[in-house]
Amino acid sequence: MQRYILRRIVLMVPTLFGTTFLVFAMMRLMPGDFTDFLGGDFGALDAETKALIQAEFGLDQNWAVQYVGWIADLLRGDFGVSVYSGRPINEDLIQRLPITLELGILAMVINVIIGIPIGIVSAIRQFSWYDYVGRASAIGLLAVPNFWIALLAIALAGKYALWAVPTPTYPGLLEDPIENIRFMLFPAILTGAAGAGYQMRFGRTAMLEVMRQDYIRTAWSKGLQERAVIIKHGLRNALIPIVTVIGLFLPGLIGGTVVIETIYSIPGMGRYFIHALNGRDLFIVQALAVIFTLVVIFSNFVVDILYSVLNPRIRYS
Repeated sequence: MQRYILRRIVLMVPTLFGTTFLVFAMMRLMPGDFTDFLGGDFGALDAETKALIQAEFGLDQNWAVQYVGWIADLLRGDFGVSVYSGRPINEDLIQRLPITLELGILAMVINVIIGIPIGIVSAIRQFSWYDYVGRASAIGLLAVPNFWIALLAIALAGKYALWAVPTPTYPGLLEDPIENIRFMLFPAILTGAAGAGYQMRFGRTAMLEVMRQDYIRTAWSKGLQERAVIIKHGLRNALIPIVTVIGLFLPGLIGGTVVIETIYSIPGMGRYFIHALNGRDLFIVQALAVIFTLVVIFSNFVVDILYSVLNPRIRYS
């Protein structure tokens, strides 16, 4: 097991470096120049000013030198400086990362609480009204875009439930926990809703397959109670593909936070990414791409480790 963990950690390195090179190249292949956005309402900058700005950020050097320098800064934990604000990106990440993590954790909890139980009950009570309602709910959550639901929810709340309308400014979790939870609850529900639909469908399919296995029939023939058969023998084996779906949901969760944070004006990583991308702040985009990649790689690593916990038959050499 230890050798497997070490091997997986080693394999993360080329994946991470490949992603950094891809993002680095894409940002420099995009048409236009970030200095064109710096003029704002005052018009385009002259060639001499552009050259000075590019030299200040090291963009007048060739790609190889820029990439090596950026990687060296990353290894020191330095993500660089924002082109527009001049602030160190590390300071912005310290402020915004906990907000996105809070939204992501709440969305994941809602995803699991809603998706897995409904999927399991739908499989156990196949062809009952529980099953029909569960399947219809899953299809509805998958079919309707979460940004459309978010906009509709804000409009309806403004007319029928003013208490649910988000406040103009984000209340800090430590400053006002109750107001913070009220502010983040609806965005978290909307972010986790689509993933809950996947969990329902995968959970139902996995549980149906497990309940048709021979060892489940043996457990029934021994006269075990329904709870023991479902929880002890069925659910544990059905959780293996469900855990996989949870790991696959994380990249979609990152994309969902970008949309939801923009709609609800949440000052997190997603909104930060949109502002940086629109303004061609390439250093911020590169930094966020690295962080998002680390989240996805680590989540898949944790999922692989959980396999051996849920199913002792799986052994890693």
